[in-house]
Amino acid sequence: MNIDLQNYLRDLLVELLRVDTTPRADLAALAAAEAQTFDRIEAELARLAWPGLVCERVPVNPAIGRHPFYSNAYYAAPPTGGQAPPPEVVYAGRSNLIAHLPGAPGDRGRRLALNVHIDTVCPYFPPRVDGDTVHGRGACDDKGPLVALLAALRLVAGRRRRDGTSPAGDLTLMFVIDEETGGNGSLALAIDRGLRQRYDALMVLECCGNAIHPGNRGAVWYKVAGHAPDLNLFEAAAFVVGELEAAGRAIKAESAHPLFPHRPVQTCHGILGGYGQHPSRICARVETLLRFPGGTPAVAEPLLRDVLAAGLAEYTALYGDKTQVADPATGQPKVARHFDLEPAGDAWRLTVYGATGHMGAILENDGAITKWAALTRALVRSRAALARVAGAPLELAPGDGADPAALLLEGGQGFLPTHPMPEIMERLRTAVHNGFSQWAAATGRMSLPACPLQVTFDKLHNAAFAGAADSAPMRAAIRAARATGLWPDDRPVRGWDVSCDARLFATEYPELPVLTAGPGQLRHAHADNEQLSLPEAAAFAEFLAEFMYVGWEPPF
Repeated sequence: MNIDLQNYLRDLLVELLRVDTTPRADLAALAAAEAQTFDRIEAELARLAWPGLVCERVPVNPAIGRHPFYSNAYYAAPPTGGQAPPPEVVYAGRSNLIAHLPGAPGDRGRRLALNVHIDTVCPYFPPRVDGDTVHGRGACDDKGPLVALLAALRLVAGRRRRDGTSPAGDLTLMFVIDEETGGNGSLALAIDRGLRQRYDALMVLECCGNAIHPGNRGAVWYKVAGHAPDLNLFEAAAFVVGELEAAGRAIKAESAHPLFPHRPVQTCHGILGGYGQHPSRICARVETLLRFPGGTPAVAEPLLRDVLAAGLAEYTALYGDKTQVADPATGQPKVARHFDLEPAGDAWRLTVYGATGHMGAILENDGAITKWAALTRALVRSRAALARVAGAPLELAPGDGADPAALLLEGGQGFLPTHPMPEIMERLRTAVHNGFSQWAAATGRMSLPACPLQVTFDKLHNAAFAGAADSAPMRAAIRAARATGLWPDDRPVRGWDVSCDARLFATEYPELPVLTAGPGQLRHAHADNEQLSLPEAAAFAEFLAEFMYVGWEPPF
């Protein structure tokens, strides 16, 4: 166990986690946080005393706004509503940090680029250390991999001082912004043809549990929005969610691919009105007010609980009962209870609970919006029986007092290279319209002229890609991983279960070997207990340092 290496990782990670790099509408404050992070990275690189090191902050090219993979910078929209500014405004005064580190003199045939992002998802929470684990927003996604990269360079610099050896080729380091919001920082670098001449393979650092992947699944974020004064779109959303889930299950069933035999195809609903923070962060809580205007709500309680139990049974039959599953980090159940039903004046307040985290870990966690939808559909189906008991029809409304006639629903759908992204988008549109039609039928509104819901995909839209499992850089990475104890002999080569900036380079340059690797567990990314194991990060740093020395030619 390298205690000095772990201490270095801990101290630097805590320092970087203290800087809040979550997206926000205050672009000046965001740019200042990014610049502060880059200052610290540059200072650490300078300490390496690497001959020929060049660092430059490259402004984000606003031409990315014309690229099909550009993602709307939604976080920059005014707090009062409206469209996000154009890229010329969003990225004015903001940049990526690029560092060039020459390898062995005269050897320019094995040039490696390493990409890592400095931004994190909301909400921010500060770091704390618990033994050999660092907690904090960004601990594993993606500041933990970032400090592991710097630690690897520190190991290489020490090796150079001891025996005079250099890495097998030049290194290009990319420290990028805006990965979590769609990848616009990396997109600016991916379309830079001049920069592309500096590297022959690229590794994107993410929370991969110290595995190495030559492909990623894809992801597209959907947004469903609408307003209809005479309709309860909040209630209709329960049927929309049900159809989106069914579409996701069908896509997964069709997704047979040799690099992804485990079929990491997930459907996640991250935002419902005022509940949730991020399309690909599992929502952990939704509240609904159940009213019987003019009736007697108290007498409906036994039937309400029976109906909710039936809806919950429908949910757990598909997704499991996470009150019976222990969280590996705490030993406690993933969810203490599924819901609370409590009196709220002349109504009942239904609070539905889930377990948050990255959408890629949805099967390990618990989506409150999906669960809420199952319970709500059960209530709608039982509306007539509830009305007979309570003496008045049931009305449903958001628990935060928002207008039930307005709907905002956001989430993500994962997919594999088996499906082109336009097909996924069309199937999600169809699911939304089918869900609305189901609600209309369930509530006796079959005569409605048209679905009032708009479905858009102007945020993250990441293509899936499958690189060669036996490319020379992949074989070299496995060789280095085996040499440092990171790759068991029986480990198969697999694609990564989620999406990241790797796909931007892989789709822009189909001939380029693009790998994804890094420390940190996916189940902790985007979660309330985001964390990084220091021994895991140290092991990756040692692997990465070895990888920098390994050539890419056979034999392997």
